[in-house]
Amino acid sequence: MSDTNGPGALLKRIRTWLVLFVVCLVLSGLTAFPLVTELRLLDSALTGWAAPVADALPGLAEWIHRVRGGLEDADREAPYLLYGNDWLAFAHLVIAVAFYGVWRDPVRNVWVVEFGMIACVGIVPLALICGPIRDIPFWWSVVDMSFGVFGILPLLLVRRLIKRLEAATTAAAAPEAVPAA
Repeated sequence: MSDTNGPGALLKRIRTWLVLFVVCLVLSGLTAFPLVTELRLLDSALTGWAAPVADALPGLAEWIHRVRGGLEDADREAPYLLYGNDWLAFAHLVIAVAFYGVWRDPVRNVWVVEFGMIACVGIVPLALICGPIRDIPFWWSVVDMSFGVFGILPLLLVRRLIKRLEAATTAAAAPEAVPAA
């Protein structure tokens, strides 16, 4: 029977959660590049096959339509504005790469997980401060804040597992106490 709390099992659980987190981070980044196309598709869906969703959530449908129009205007009149969104997407990908260090040596690179946790917490004040400044509906700011909440959960677990791994490997490496003669 394998030890589910041994260093090997802990490392496997850490890496499984890391893969989930990194995949979500990469997908979040990759979907930021084609934002204009995505909003066109989403807006079209809300007036087509997903009309029941638009009927149930008219505020969402109106918001998506407004954002689509703004992005299309920016893309047509000032495409350089969307370059900031490209940087956002790139930042997601770069941050995802940093987690490779945690994959290689979780104990030594636990700081990357803690950095990620700080970033997740930082989403909340960003949304609460910048949302109203940018005329973002509060309910959409709540959606944005949920990324921080859902992002921090696996990172909290990974950090806890890393601390357990650190304790297990430290205990295993400690020399046996030698009785006094």
